[in-house]
Amino acid sequence: MYTTTLKIEKLSHNKFLPEYQTEGAAGMDLCAAIEAPILLKPLERRLIPTGIKIELEHGFEAQIRPRSGISIKHGISLVNCVGTIDEDYRGEVCVPVINLSNEEYTIQPNERIAQMVIARVEKAQIRVVQSLSETARAAGGFGSTG
Repeated sequence: MYTTTLKIEKLSHNKFLPEYQTEGAAGMDLCAAIEAPILLKPLERRLIPTGIKIELEHGFEAQIRPRSGISIKHGISLVNCVGTIDEDYRGEVCVPVINLSNEEYTIQPNERIAQMVIARVEKAQIRVVQSLSETARAAGGFGSTG
């Protein structure tokens, strides 16, 4: 059930390609392509290389998301929550991690640190109007529905 092709250039310091862990997984796990462990202190941010470059088909993006396991167990997340890799980017995929816990965490070489989801992109045509249509919610925002 593949709808697109993802081309991957494997860099010399990479040992693992992105991989779906189960048949129903939406995201492919990305591994840390590092030679030695990296210690993350509480609230510290680091850019972790994955050792791959990718080429997406036209009309697709790659979303880099936190892995739920190390997020809930160790407080390791992404600085930008969800990162976007555009179809025209050809540099190495790197993951901006942050330690949101009160304890140090060590990222190990080849550890699964994030997941990558490939998604279609729709571009919007911008149209400036004098007013927007009315809804029952109107401008109700954060917490407005209970």
